[in-house]
Amino acid sequence: MKATITICLRRVLGTALLLAPLLGYGQSRPATPGKAAVAVSAPSGLAVLSGRVSGPTTDSVAISVRENPLDPKEKLFRVPLNDKGEFKLSVPVSGPTKADFVYGDDVAPLFLDPGTDIDVRFKGNDMSGTLKFKANDVPTGFATKIRNRTNLTDEQRHRQQAANANNYLVEADAQFVENDGFQVLPDNIQLYEAPFLSFLEYRRKHQFEFLEDHAAKQSFTQEFYNYAHAEVVYAYANDKLTYQDLREQVVNTEGRLKMAPDYYNFLREPGLLNEPTAVQSELYHEFLINYVHFAVAQDKRQRSDPDFYPASYALASKKLNGSIRTIILGRVLQEAFRFGHVKQSAAMLTDFRNYDPKNQYYPTLQNDFNRHKDFAIGAPAPDFKLASATGDTVHLHDFVGKLVYINFWKTTNGLCLRDLAYAQELMRKFEGKNITFVNIALDENEGAWRQLVTVKKLPGVQVRVGGGGLRSKVAKEYALQEVPTYFLVGEDGTFLNTKPKRLSSRAAVDEINQSFGKASTYTSAIEFAPTKK
Repeated sequence: MKATITICLRRVLGTALLLAPLLGYGQSRPATPGKAAVAVSAPSGLAVLSGRVSGPTTDSVAISVRENPLDPKEKLFRVPLNDKGEFKLSVPVSGPTKADFVYGDDVAPLFLDPGTDIDVRFKGNDMSGTLKFKANDVPTGFATKIRNRTNLTDEQRHRQQAANANNYLVEADAQFVENDGFQVLPDNIQLYEAPFLSFLEYRRKHQFEFLEDHAAKQSFTQEFYNYAHAEVVYAYANDKLTYQDLREQVVNTEGRLKMAPDYYNFLREPGLLNEPTAVQSELYHEFLINYVHFAVAQDKRQRSDPDFYPASYALASKKLNGSIRTIILGRVLQEAFRFGHVKQSAAMLTDFRNYDPKNQYYPTLQNDFNRHKDFAIGAPAPDFKLASATGDTVHLHDFVGKLVYINFWKTTNGLCLRDLAYAQELMRKFEGKNITFVNIALDENEGAWRQLVTVKKLPGVQVRVGGGGLRSKVAKEYALQEVPTYFLVGEDGTFLNTKPKRLSSRAAVDEINQSFGKASTYTSAIEFAPTKK
């Protein structure tokens, strides 16, 4: 389970939902009939993992915990392996906690709570295929288990439940995340409505059978069962909800699908939006933020509209309750910051304090707001002075009076190269219009960049940052973290859209057409320096 693959699939592709009559929204379900989970909290508030790596390929192990769902930074607890490959790691936890076990580039999901005390074993060259968890200080062996099933102390039973939960996560990861047949990948996103729904139903059926089979054989805590159940429910829900939009982006040869009249009826099922037992599930969070976007879009609002995020904030305030409302309101605010709607965000951020009386999230949001002020709609885009492929010197202010679509890219990035064909087609569609496409390469190798531009006859303005790539002055001024990254600058030289549609998106044409002459309609509550040279 390489980190880049596992995190992407588990958090981005693995999204979905179940119908209420079948799932029982709003109800917690017993872990196993006749085996009610015993909630045991160790006074220490620690989760302990000890064990051994056979044939180590790196010198340490770590547990990564994301304490704040609105803060991308994770707290890392790392310990070195001894000369036998052994380790012991203690992590402070205040309650049921989703985490990751990290070994080199490999990542495996964890579920921890106070009282977790488990032994971890795996081979250094194959963590994903060999990872096993065993409860510490609990009798082993079939006969011993039968004899002592009713004789375990609460603490021993809890440790066994923790081991069961984490073994389940490893097996579920291998069965449903690492298996492309269960992922929403381009092959099945291209399906039409009926076969796509059949795929979702097939996956959901197998996921629930897998969960119930494990719950029947070995008990889980109620908290873990709720979490595992929610992962299945909201994976189905999210994939069903986002299918129409995702298919439009992936299938460039067709228009947007018209869905059956009852396709979105599942969104009205009782308990779907507010499920307090699902708060630990990131898929629940993703579903809710996508639901908010969907509901606001039904009122013909687009993300580039100044009132899109205030409408999203108002809808989440009305529809959601409890702790999940606070989290989703924070997510709405963060998107508003990143999409440049600072004027609207300032008022919403002040209101957010009413939903965060313990001040858990406000400091994080305030810092995020401050980081994005310079990229608000209406803020002046940083000027630059770069050499073009033809040897000319190009400044951003050369294009005042025109809409400017800026594309930061690299010749060594596969996603950037994939977009080249779409970029050429998009530029042809706007030939003769009042727009300039400026492509800024971050390549260290000038020769490779110049050769690609020449051989492919790339259109638009082609310039290159002299050196430093993502560490260069220009990259820092535009707060670049990756490529490709796009910006849409208005005719007055101010940011109009800091997250425009990708060059390959069918929606990019409509978005650009709607942007002409809009620069003067956007203002900001933030005071900016008159120029950024």
